[in-house]
Amino acid sequence: MSKIGIMGGTFDPVHIGHLIAAETARDACGLDEVWFIPSSGPPLKAHEPGVAGRRRYEMVCEAIAGNPAFRALDIELERGGVSYSYDTALELKHRYPEHSFSYIIGSDRINDLPRWHEIGELAKLVAFIGLERPGEAIRAEALPEYLTARIRVIPMPAIGISSTAIRTRLGEGQSVQYLVPDAVLGYIRRFKLYES
Repeated sequence: MSKIGIMGGTFDPVHIGHLIAAETARDACGLDEVWFIPSSGPPLKAHEPGVAGRRRYEMVCEAIAGNPAFRALDIELERGGVSYSYDTALELKHRYPEHSFSYIIGSDRINDLPRWHEIGELAKLVAFIGLERPGEAIRAEALPEYLTARIRVIPMPAIGISSTAIRTRLGEGQSVQYLVPDAVLGYIRRFKLYES
């Protein structure tokens, strides 16, 4: 049975912090692959993605092209609507019953787990890899026991990069060189994304 890590999110745009997080989890947890799944519409975020789903998916493909352990899936974009991890996990288990899955999420998202849609059922389908960032402690003691038993916490290097900051910089005409992979920067320039 292959061990697969799932990186979900808007990836608006994907940046090197996402890639470092995925590789950190893959290495620390002995994952065979990490699958990036751009969301159609995130349930716990106030804003809609700024760029269409197909463009975000294509940027992810550009970003991970050089890593054979990384793969992109567009199943949430195909499904449309709000992207619930529970629905995605059900679909993955149906399509790939030979794999075990772990969601790779940051410490802020670990602390939010009790708010996730159908979290009790989701925790029966997948495990969670919590990336603990410096200064953002995971409050495991505040989580229900059925969740703490399904979470593995690993340290994450301090990377102060966010998609929001990248969009802001691009909108203001500032450089994002080295914040996103070169292939993603080329894609953003080619299609004039995030310009104000």
